[in-house]
Amino acid sequence: MELKGAQQAVDNWIQAHGVRYFDELTNMAQLTEEVGEVARIIARRYGEQSEKESDREKDLGEELADVVFVVLCLANQTGIDLEASFNRKLELKARRDHDRHQGNEKLK
Repeated sequence: MELKGAQQAVDNWIQAHGVRYFDELTNMAQLTEEVGEVARIIARRYGEQSEKESDREKDLGEELADVVFVVLCLANQTGIDLEASFNRKLELKARRDHDRHQGNEKLK
């Protein structure tokens, strides 16, 4: 699904199942919360912290999807065409960073 389709799918879900979008500040707080859940899984599963038994069942993909969902909500409610913005960002990064990482010894 293209980002434009994903934005529409989120909007359709809000129309069918939600009363309305939460306001932007509430969604920003939700985004922070969801990113924190991703960070917790990464820190414990792939980092040096030990993973609690209760965290072993957590699905990283599901938590990342929660982050994407809230980002799409924020894009919808602020009038952002995320697909166009993302494509512009990829073009910028391709021009700016074309050779940047090739000589980075840390990446070898």
